[in-house]
Amino acid sequence: MKIIVGISGGVDSSVAALLLKQQGHDVEALFMKNWHEETEDGGCMWEKDVEDAMQVCDKLEIPLNTVDLSREYWDEVFTNFLDEYKAGRTPNPDVLCNQEIKFKAFLEQAVHLGAEKLATGHYARINEIDGCYDLQKSIDTNKDQTYFLCRLNQQQLSKTLFPLGELTKSEVRALAEQNGFITHDKKDSTGICFIGERPFREFLGQYVPMTRGEIKTTEGQTIGEHSGVFFYTLGQRQGLGIGGVQGAPDEPWYVVDKDIENNILLVGQGHDHPLLFSTGLVATNFHWINEQNIPQIPFACSGQTRYRQIAQPCMVEKVEQGKIHIRFSEPQRAVTPGQYVVLYDGATCLGSGVIESSWR
Repeated sequence: MKIIVGISGGVDSSVAALLLKQQGHDVEALFMKNWHEETEDGGCMWEKDVEDAMQVCDKLEIPLNTVDLSREYWDEVFTNFLDEYKAGRTPNPDVLCNQEIKFKAFLEQAVHLGAEKLATGHYARINEIDGCYDLQKSIDTNKDQTYFLCRLNQQQLSKTLFPLGELTKSEVRALAEQNGFITHDKKDSTGICFIGERPFREFLGQYVPMTRGEIKTTEGQTIGEHSGVFFYTLGQRQGLGIGGVQGAPDEPWYVVDKDIENNILLVGQGHDHPLLFSTGLVATNFHWINEQNIPQIPFACSGQTRYRQIAQPCMVEKVEQGKIHIRFSEPQRAVTPGQYVVLYDGATCLGSGVIESSWR
């Protein structure tokens, strides 16, 4: 097949291209630029990545194309990211980026270049049965990325390949080193999708007004001042700036709630503070990956409310007016509005919704 590999300048996409070339496919690479803000030395965030991508493509003797999707990224992902923070929620831009950019605008560009399939370096698998596509966890459960792919649809999956789904990260790095890729020991990217690592509060403060306010205990005692209630998330411990409080035990403080209307940050002591735990949640805008195989409600499955959490047993109790009601077998810590709850049946990702609220 003619396959376009979304190459990022990292080790995973490098090995994805290698494997497809070894399988005899007609492979080209496509690098996307989504953010143009300059670094402190006057360069661009993506310059080093595109240099690494060029070296890998030279070794593989495959063409390297580039596309600028910065306008699409701003319109479809970043503005939503800002709106969610301004509303007091904690969004996950990586999920939306996969839905709207990598597997929509970027996929369209790959098809325009003649691709039959788009391949990426994600750790996930696709299982096709009678024309229906299931998204499944990768063999390497520690690196599995189906949480971030939870909004993909049948059309997107039908045009996608995940060559690394049957490999572990260590195997991927070994293949990269064996083939002399400069990316073999490159650190995994972290931070905001396509924006990268930077002081988060300082970065967000460029776009969201920083209005200082009170930090209060759940009993109503003012014990500090925050720099802007939008910049904090449930369960957060670092960056609160709370020292010893007279009359309080010597335990760490955690964010347990946010009063957006009054610009107050509520905190409590202890990692396992009762206000941090929820037995259930309501999610909106639920998306089923395979609408031909929706379980009959109510049904038991497992769910994740954040990346790297082990999927927890739960019960989908009802779905009404685009909202899904989920009850967990055990209370879950820091269920955060704006994040995604992703449901699984074993290794199969069923779909996801945006967390609207939770209950104790």
